[in-house]
Amino acid sequence: LVFWRFRAGESKSQSSMKVPLRMRKFRSHWESSQTCNTMRSHQSVLVSQAQNRRSMVDYYGTISIGTPAQDFTVVFDTGSSNLWVPSVYCSSTACSKSPATPLATSQSSPSSMAVAVVSDYPHSSPKVGGIADTKQIFGLSETEPGSTFYYVPYDGILGLAFPNISSSGATPNLFSVYLSSDEQSGSFVMFGGIDSSYHSGSLNWIPLSAETYWEITMDSITIDGETIACSNSCQAIIDTGTSLLAGPSTGISNIDSYIGASNGTVRISCSAMSSLPNIVFTINGIKFPVPASAYIIDVNESGSCTSGFQSIDVPTSSGELWILGDVFIRQYYVVFDRANKQVVLASCRAV
Repeated sequence: LVFWRFRAGESKSQSSMKVPLRMRKFRSHWESSQTCNTMRSHQSVLVSQAQNRRSMVDYYGTISIGTPAQDFTVVFDTGSSNLWVPSVYCSSTACSKSPATPLATSQSSPSSMAVAVVSDYPHSSPKVGGIADTKQIFGLSETEPGSTFYYVPYDGILGLAFPNISSSGATPNLFSVYLSSDEQSGSFVMFGGIDSSYHSGSLNWIPLSAETYWEITMDSITIDGETIACSNSCQAIIDTGTSLLAGPSTGISNIDSYIGASNGTVRISCSAMSSLPNIVFTINGIKFPVPASAYIIDVNESGSCTSGFQSIDVPTSSGELWILGDVFIRQYYVVFDRANKQVVLASCRAV
């Protein structure tokens, strides 16, 4: 999806567009999201393993497709680059929520997503915030096995990673994301601009280390000044489509030991939250602390909480890799600047 070309450093302008996101917590239904793995990207072991996690919190917004317009709820996902929604021809239970009406023609493609038919119809252009993209290719899922997409509140995924992992070769040049902890309102993705009312302090520009996912180099992860993971630098991906904060099992084990979630369990007493330390992610020489109130997640009404960390072991040529999901992003206003090959992190401001 290509909406605007944007000059770095510019703030809100007439060319920007803000799409509100809704937040939903899943307090009781935790399950592996292997179906979602396949939908997000068939090209990457990274996405597959990262998405094989509990979906505790999701953020989603509304787009429309077709004439007359049909609304779909989608996750705006910086960890993938394709747009897909369920097809009317999908007979899976999950597709019964919002199947797309039949389109004039369709064609299968060897490069299409594993469970989708790829369609390219100018008269069925996707619209985001009332803006249509007549060149956007999107996928229509023919099957969604398992129950994952039956329980989640959204219909599909709109990928916002780099075009070289996209089926259509397009993604916005600049957009920014604010994720609120408020389940009712406040979160948004903003195409073409930065809303300065949602961040405080300096804008910290961080160069990308790879142009596939939104990948950066991380210096270290520390607790109380002691390095507990990423000791010789590592790679990290900023991923709005992952609920938790994920990393190699050794590093996650070290973190779990510090916060009392060891011995194979992620359960933690909510009362322990006030005594737990910040976990500091140093990126490009700048410290980005994540407090216990962010990485300890309340999952039910009985005083039981869980760790917001998830183990994944993804083999990469550059060493260990971390995924900074929503647990991290809720603390920082994030600007994704493809034109200048960088991301921006700034402390969130309560609005």
